[in-house]
Amino acid sequence: WKKNARHANAMAQLLAEKLRDIPAVEITQKVESNAIFARIPQEAIAKIQEKYFFYVWEEATSKVRWMTSFETTEEDVTAFVDHVRQYLG
Repeated sequence: WKKNARHANAMAQLLAEKLRDIPAVEITQKVESNAIFARIPQEAIAKIQEKYFFYVWEEATSKVRWMTSFETTEEDVTAFVDHVRQYLG
């Protein structure tokens, strides 16, 4: 379980690092586990959710929660960030 947890956490760090290159994404919490909390433009949420499931954590501020797991690959992270970039550019 520790190996799986370390991997999920490492993928979250990678995801956060790649998302920081997108100006419209504001990471709102320090990434200390496999969760990324971010604020993104409201109009992009439904578009991104058409391909990827995630929770809207706080609707009033357009805060979302993105999660990684022991199964998340670097390719998954890159594909997700590329998809987000399509709408937030």
